Amino acid sequence: MSRQAGRGTESKKMNSELFTLTYGALVTQLCKDYENDEDVNKQLDKMGYNIGVRLIEDFLARSNVGRCHDFRETADVIAKTAFKMYLGITPSITNWSPGGDEFSLILENNPLVDFVELPDNHSSLIYSNLLCGVLRGALEMVQMAVDVKFVQDTLKGDSVTEIRMKFIRRIEDNLPAGEE
Repeated sequence: MSRQAGRGTESKKMNSELFTLTYGALVTQLCKDYENDEDVNKQLDKMGYNIGVRLIEDFLARSNVGRCHDFRETADVIAKTAFKMYLGITPSITNWSPGGDEFSLILENNPLVDFVELPDNHSSLIYSNLLCGVLRGALEMVQMAVDVKFVQDTLKGDSVTEIRMKFIRRIEDNLPAGEE
């Protein structure tokens, strides 16, 4: 019986490592396909956005989370539920702006960067930029326009990984005339 209990944890670790290595292969291929890091960063963001647009349906179905009433509540759901569900980590929420429209997610451990060292010739590569696109795409599907960017990265020598999120505006559903 104890042997079976250990398999679940071992399987999750193997799945996590497989995901990390597969993501690394994807980034490596993008670096070969594009001439500079900025183009790779844009592609990672675009891919992440497309994932986020589709992932939000799975998240809403599996998490039973209702509509968030403000940006602070949204931040809590992202950090405590979404990151935990999909990456197995819970980032801390810090550095709120005075207006409450901007905050930072601090990742003590970014599972995407296990086994990774950036080569010197890729100093402007934002390796985990896919995450910014995922967050932007998912939130857009729930009528929130946000700006998401990395401001610190352990791969670049920072002590933590920090993702900065800024609320831009609520997206209004524009229904065709007469369909209200």
